Amino acid sequence: MSTDTPPASDGDSLTEAELQARIEELEETVADLKADDEQKKMTIVATQGTFDMAYPPLILASTAAAFGWDVVVFHTFWGLDILHEEKSGNLQLSAVGNPNMPMPNALAALPGMDRMATRMMEKRIDDNGTATIDELIELSLDQGVELQACQMTIELMDYDEDDFHDDVTVGVGAATALQHMAESDIQLLV
Repeated sequence: MSTDTPPASDGDSLTEAELQARIEELEETVADLKADDEQKKMTIVATQGTFDMAYPPLILASTAAAFGWDVVVFHTFWGLDILHEEKSGNLQLSAVGNPNMPMPNALAALPGMDRMATRMMEKRIDDNGTATIDELIELSLDQGVELQACQMTIELMDYDEDDFHDDVTVGVGAATALQHMAESDIQLLV
């Protein structure tokens, strides 16, 4: 009887070499699972570019990055204005149709009401010491969040790639965004 072969009790016995190969394969699988547990991934799709809707993706992204997560925020359609250097400082809070606004829609629809609601919120943010949109963009980028600008939307809105904050990843297509989403532990649409 060879030392390489365990005694055959049935026809399904493996050789010592086959057992060793199987053990190595299982050890690699366990190591891969441990590696996957080490860094979570999150993808956020930002589709709205109003003042109040700029905050959720940036706060969630910067917080997740602070925990060491790999975070991508894919900005498309109006969400692209969050990353636009000129437009991000002028985002407005929409008073019409906002159920949390303390005024009826007929009053909210009057000219200048969006700007007034935005100023009121900016004052509250300032009084509270909450970060501005530009500060959250900078913080997110500093923490390694990849802020992506949708290429199709850049072309659709006739923007130039130089219009965006420094370090924003421009020219990202839907296929790239989908790949990160498929690999992510968490996917959010904001």
